[in-house]
Amino acid sequence: MKYYNLKDKEEVVDFKTATIKGQGKEKGLFFPEYIPLFEKDFIENLDLYSDEEIAYRCMKDFVGDEIPSEVLKEIVSETINFEIPLKKINENIYSLELFHGPTLAFKDVGARFMSRCLSYFLKSENKKVTVLVATSGDTGGAVANGFYKTENINVVILYPKNRVSEVQEKQLTALGENISALEVDGSFDDCQNLVKQAFSDAEINSKLFLTSANSINVARWLPQQIYYLLALKQWKKTENAAPVISVPSGNFGNLCAGILGYFRGLPVEHFIAACNENDVIPNYLETEKLEIKETVATLSNAMDVGNPSNFVRILTLFGNKFQDITDMISGYSVDDEKTLAAIKNVYEKYSHLLDPHAAVAYAAMEKNFEDNPKKGFILGTAHPVKFPQAVEKAIQTSVDLPESLELLMKKEKKSIEINPDFAELKRFLLTEI
Repeated sequence: MKYYNLKDKEEVVDFKTATIKGQGKEKGLFFPEYIPLFEKDFIENLDLYSDEEIAYRCMKDFVGDEIPSEVLKEIVSETINFEIPLKKINENIYSLELFHGPTLAFKDVGARFMSRCLSYFLKSENKKVTVLVATSGDTGGAVANGFYKTENINVVILYPKNRVSEVQEKQLTALGENISALEVDGSFDDCQNLVKQAFSDAEINSKLFLTSANSINVARWLPQQIYYLLALKQWKKTENAAPVISVPSGNFGNLCAGILGYFRGLPVEHFIAACNENDVIPNYLETEKLEIKETVATLSNAMDVGNPSNFVRILTLFGNKFQDITDMISGYSVDDEKTLAAIKNVYEKYSHLLDPHAAVAYAAMEKNFEDNPKKGFILGTAHPVKFPQAVEKAIQTSVDLPESLELLMKKEKKSIEINPDFAELKRFLLTEI
């Protein structure tokens, strides 16, 4: 499989290069040269395959022969070595719980896959790599955990000051070793812009070997297809019709992975792009105008993105055909008040606790089902304990801290505060890494 740069189609690279480089010239994202289809028999008989075999079949065409089959099987097995259950909320709506991994967030899947691929590729390279990543909350923790103490890899995480939860911040800042956390006095978009500037800076790139672990990296983005397949395997045991899927959406890597799966043959009735008050894409789906906005801080902070990087990949998948896009995707913006109401109502009616991001997805799905009730599932992207203030405000009771987090929360926060000024980031990278 080859990958081309969406901003410079003459730049074509293999999976290894796309993984190590992160992005192409002019900050362009890499995209597969073709979409490998699932075999019809495979999709129709998912229940006959182990989760590990499903994950391997999902990824093997994208990796090709660049990683030996046995090594790739080991990588995908380690990627999904935790429970990913599809749980029923009510008669029409289920939740795919993606928060049973080490950092209690869906991004554990992509981060674990990417870290293991990168580690494999670097074994044959006599160089150190700096993984530079911006996070709106959960990406940083998953990346830090995935790369912690990995030989020849330093990780630098940029996160927006006062815009991540206490648990998220501890997961970013408490590890130390080869993990550095930069606390940016700005928004996630400021963090993401700083990362993109670093990749385009000639002096930095002459002295450091940079890669990204955001979902702009194909090795982070592509494995997110796996849990859509695992969801369908469970869905088919109880439901016959193809599901509607509501995806909490910020930088749009997660929804993009699901849509890629759909183009490969995954049966899906419809997708819902569930957004908070950062409504760039819901507005686009109504007006066909893609207008970037300033980020608004919300309770569902991991989705506080005003310039979603991965949406260009969605446009590419649909050949930029607006009618085709709106036939398959509906977009909804859910404010904080409705988010809290969704957490409260679902907890009281169904004894199911949602985090703010899943609550946005649930509220969006309820809205979509008002005129045309169907059945489907939301993506539960993070454990409710990561957002105690919002959840406890909604349900008026405290959320128990999982045993796995108790030790972490006692650790010291280690971060370096910087302004959203590229000169500060550049100085840090050239003098501290």
